[in-house]
Amino acid sequence: MVTAGATSAESQESTFNNIWRFATWYDNDTAPVVQTVLFSGRFQYEYASVDDGKASHDEWNVRRMRLGIRTGLLQRLTLHVEADFNPQERDPLYKRLTDTYLQWSFGPRLATTLGKQSVPFTVDGSTSSKELLTVARSNLANNIWFPQEYVPGVSFSGSGSGWSYRVGAYSAGGRNGEFGEFDGSFFTLASLGYDFGGQLEADQVLVRGSYVYQSPDVNNTFTGQLQHVASLNFLLAYNRWGIRSDASTAAGYMAQSNLWGTMLMPYLNVTSALQLVSRFTYLDSDGPNGVRLARYENQLVDGRGDQYSELYLGANYFFYGHKLKFQGGLQIAEMKDSMDDGGSYSGVALTSGLRMSW
Repeated sequence: MVTAGATSAESQESTFNNIWRFATWYDNDTAPVVQTVLFSGRFQYEYASVDDGKASHDEWNVRRMRLGIRTGLLQRLTLHVEADFNPQERDPLYKRLTDTYLQWSFGPRLATTLGKQSVPFTVDGSTSSKELLTVARSNLANNIWFPQEYVPGVSFSGSGSGWSYRVGAYSAGGRNGEFGEFDGSFFTLASLGYDFGGQLEADQVLVRGSYVYQSPDVNNTFTGQLQHVASLNFLLAYNRWGIRSDASTAAGYMAQSNLWGTMLMPYLNVTSALQLVSRFTYLDSDGPNGVRLARYENQLVDGRGDQYSELYLGANYFFYGHKLKFQGGLQIAEMKDSMDDGGSYSGVALTSGLRMSW
């Protein structure tokens, strides 16, 4: 017997299917040259309010607006070109290229990607902003993952029999909105993971380790001043609940001191649409002023500290999976600043936002 609630949910999903179908501009698997032409992008709009007892800040913000095209060619190639726009301030409207690459696929075990691409390490750094379980990435990712998500380079990746891997080499030099100046140094990434989910009757039980080496150079602005980064990630997912955890450490160079941090993110799927999420983050630097605050906290305190802790409590409502969802979260955070030179923070931030992607 089909209930009225089930019929309503099916009707809603059918409506969203019909709407999102317009993102497929061309689809012909048997065509010899062009197989698919797909519209790609995301629109993320949010409200944030932060207060530390001394000052407060709130704003409505177009967090991300990216538009592009993803094209399948010659049965093995994917050309993806996407750009970031700023409709809120509109001067300039165009900000930068994001995913801009050509990928050769030789099946699930090997794909070669050349161009400007995401460099995935740490839990949140390996998660697309389309699919984050929290409103924003953790401050561990803000400090240990590189602040520019898209970097020019070449990578090789694949998966099979539970294993997954990625190796790559990238330009770390002078940053601009396109492919950079290539006037600095380079960095490399090696990542290896294994998913025990099939053996343990779970959706996912993934253990993944990543290592990044960067050759120090004063002109490296695509990246942070980190010479060595090691990150161990654990992702567990059952039908109704899951846990994501991250333990990362980094060796800095020049003005950046060594860092280490940990993040634990349990979540519960209350229904197929409602999800509750919590997160605890801790960061510590060997020297003073080695840790920076998160995006909205930084609106009140622009200095740095050396020890950061955060508790996040949030909820997600999925209208159409990760393609259309509403997210909200409360952050209680503290930054200690041993130098007492403008980095101390203790406050509360509330952020909520609509996320839409294609």
